[in-house]
Amino acid sequence: MTKRLPVVLLLLLLPLTSFAVPTTGFRFVDIPGSDGTVLKANYIAPTTPGPHPAVVFISSWGLNDLEYLAQAKVLAEKGYVALSYTPRGFWASGGGIDTAGPVDIADTSRVLDWMLANTTANPSRIGLAGVSYGAGIALITSGFDSRVKAVAALSGWSDLVASLFGGETRRPQAVALLNLAATLLGRPSPELTTTINDYFANRNIESIKAWGRVRSAATYIQRINANRPAILMANAYGDSLFPPNQLVSFYGQLAGPKRLEFAPGDHAVVEATGLLGLPNGVWTSVTRWMDQYVAGVDTGISREAPVVLRTHDGDTEGYASWAQVSTGTQRYGLGAIRLLDGTGTLGGTPASSASRTVWSGFDTNADAGVALLTNGLQALTGIPPIVWLPGVNRLNAGVWTSSTTLSGISIRGSATLRLRVTPSTSSGTVVAYLYDLLGDYGGLITHVPLSWKGATPGVPLDLDLAFPATAYDVPVLHRLALVVDTEDPLYLDANTTGATLSLGAPSWLDLPIR
Repeated sequence: MTKRLPVVLLLLLLPLTSFAVPTTGFRFVDIPGSDGTVLKANYIAPTTPGPHPAVVFISSWGLNDLEYLAQAKVLAEKGYVALSYTPRGFWASGGGIDTAGPVDIADTSRVLDWMLANTTANPSRIGLAGVSYGAGIALITSGFDSRVKAVAALSGWSDLVASLFGGETRRPQAVALLNLAATLLGRPSPELTTTINDYFANRNIESIKAWGRVRSAATYIQRINANRPAILMANAYGDSLFPPNQLVSFYGQLAGPKRLEFAPGDHAVVEATGLLGLPNGVWTSVTRWMDQYVAGVDTGISREAPVVLRTHDGDTEGYASWAQVSTGTQRYGLGAIRLLDGTGTLGGTPASSASRTVWSGFDTNADAGVALLTNGLQALTGIPPIVWLPGVNRLNAGVWTSSTTLSGISIRGSATLRLRVTPSTSSGTVVAYLYDLLGDYGGLITHVPLSWKGATPGVPLDLDLAFPATAYDVPVLHRLALVVDTEDPLYLDANTTGATLSLGAPSWLDLPIR
């Protein structure tokens, strides 16, 4: 006769998914916002006796509360109340778009009030989570509502001014896409309409920056640290909307439990499959984070390395701090550009007196592609934007190449470029591109723009460009290439077409390496 295992042992051997908690199913509700404006929402909760830990999801720009159905169901079956809502101004929620302003933050607190009054949510165990727009609102709210114990901010921002004017350079493609989504799927407030119009007209810039600071979690770092929520942030190296360096700075200032994850890709691409209910590393981290800091279940995530970098080769690396991501800096001097091939040497001691005159306002075939699309496709295919280096017009760009690497180069962190220029006009823009070069073809590793104004024509000007953080391994027998030009479709430049710009010396590239 076959012996049967004890019931308790059988239960232990069953997969965890077999223990899904029975739930209410999704219920769709109207929640009054801070001024009575109706916010559309849904929630799913366990039918077991409460109180239960709770997570509130805030939908992305242009999307609604249906965005998180898959992840909400996962949490509810683990014993959470999972509520999602659509911020004001989008879809069927009332009012106009506040763009993570004070009214949006007050709305989030009113959503928490409603959840505590109408579900079995535990008031001492509440988390906030969101992608993009929802991430930005969640981070700011954590400084204004002490009930928030944990935040998961995916593809979000901490400094909206840096997002809009990084390198003092405007991003027309990104802002135009946001404006289009707001117009088609929402109701832009008069304030938002004025701000966008001013942005494209390049007027009232200081007012736009003041508007952006009100909508930046970095502005409220002291309030956030006073509340000490556990904050998980995950973004892509190539995020066209919210480049990663701002999060590195913000992460370094956080006083509470924190985790930072970066991966190849563009805005909201890395976590997208998780929204469809498919296995996803970022959403696995989110669930573990909420289990640890909201539900009070020890998942071990608090003892893991808090800085996680996923490389372009598919590896995952953990570090105890951002400072440990790189072990040193390798300097590549920019040499004199040769007359014969229009290319300079990248490496060695920077040239002391060389210069190369280029004509501004003309694009070259070195560019960063299309916002959201280019880096998003790279994340899916592994193929970056490619440049044929001989095709870069040397009349409009400076080009430097390194020697062949015999051991490979592991770039970890944010590269910086010190570039001496002598402009013929008081304002201008440069865009620097760093390539992984094999033969004459280069795959884009990273790029950065920088604009200036108020310069004295004919007087040398030292520019400091900080590339977005990345984790990229240059293979053996490849070379590095640096291209500096003045135009890119991603940016609105400050150049005068036909003005000259002398690329001078000393100039150098500093690479953070392991």
